[in-house]
Amino acid sequence: MLPLIFSDRLPKANATVVAADVGGTKVNIAVYQFADGSMKQLNAKQYHTQNYSSFTQIACEFLQEIGSNIKPHCLCAGVAGPVINNRADLVNISWVLTADEIAQGTGIKDVLLINDLEANAYGLACLDKDDICNIYKGNPGIKGNAAIVAPGTGLGEAGLYWDGTYFHPFATEGGHCDFSPRTGTDVEILDYLSKKFDVVSWERLVSGPGITSIYSFLKESGKYKEEQWLQEKFKYEDDSAAISEAAIAGTSEIAKQTMELFVKYLARECSNMVLKMKATGGIYLGGGIPPKIKTLLQSSAFVEHFLNCDRMQEMLEDVPVNIIMNDKAALMGAAFYCLSRVTEARAIAS
Repeated sequence: MLPLIFSDRLPKANATVVAADVGGTKVNIAVYQFADGSMKQLNAKQYHTQNYSSFTQIACEFLQEIGSNIKPHCLCAGVAGPVINNRADLVNISWVLTADEIAQGTGIKDVLLINDLEANAYGLACLDKDDICNIYKGNPGIKGNAAIVAPGTGLGEAGLYWDGTYFHPFATEGGHCDFSPRTGTDVEILDYLSKKFDVVSWERLVSGPGITSIYSFLKESGKYKEEQWLQEKFKYEDDSAAISEAAIAGTSEIAKQTMELFVKYLARECSNMVLKMKATGGIYLGGGIPPKIKTLLQSSAFVEHFLNCDRMQEMLEDVPVNIIMNDKAALMGAAFYCLSRVTEARAIAS
């Protein structure tokens, strides 16, 4: 498993760090203590982004709550958007994060920002075997690059370059590439979404809002009837969660058809990532959705669509596909990255 390859890279420094996973819907933040190659979570809390005007406000509130007896050496936030020069403009919420502003607000000198999928990739270094669920065996003996595809509020993607000994994570914004239709239904849904968005990217379909969009398309097409009880459920539960739950329970035909399309599109985008990254080392499904729909992803349909590529099926047949079951992977990855950079800086300074 991938975490074993990372395990001996955990810095053996002693430090206390604050890590955050900043998404479009929620922010997970925690303080970790590292000692002699092991990490321990001391405090953690989740905040809803809609209740705050900035990440700095959340970070300050969290530090106040944990008390002055804990003095972090640094802070690292994995953010849902591209990071350039320690600045990030979040895609699915109107926040702008800068390391300088966070440092000024929190009083923590060393602040780092990385893409949340890059943080997810580093988080693989901190996971146990039980945190990963294999849904397609492939050929684990073949080494090579790996990739993460993570549908949640948006669609995050990251690559992991394999140098022959270790993986080196890097961020991408591949989720914003153009959706590519194959079938008549694909063309119809592209046409439907083109009336709502200037560009129909993979994120418009392979995400929580994407599930809702597929559902709306099927409903408005007139091919499937919306059950009244499901419509009522939307009033007090997240639409995409209600749809996926109904599909898994088998209680709604329109929900079932919605998730069949979602699984197909997720599988196809995973296949795209393998081809673009030559990810023979494996695909890892992260984000909030895959663990919740594990039974749907374990179906033969996912594998069938995953392998149905151009002329590279033989290569794809060897690629393992895994679900990251631990929803704190990005949080732990941000802490891991933070410590490794502080350790590196200390080594240079000495």
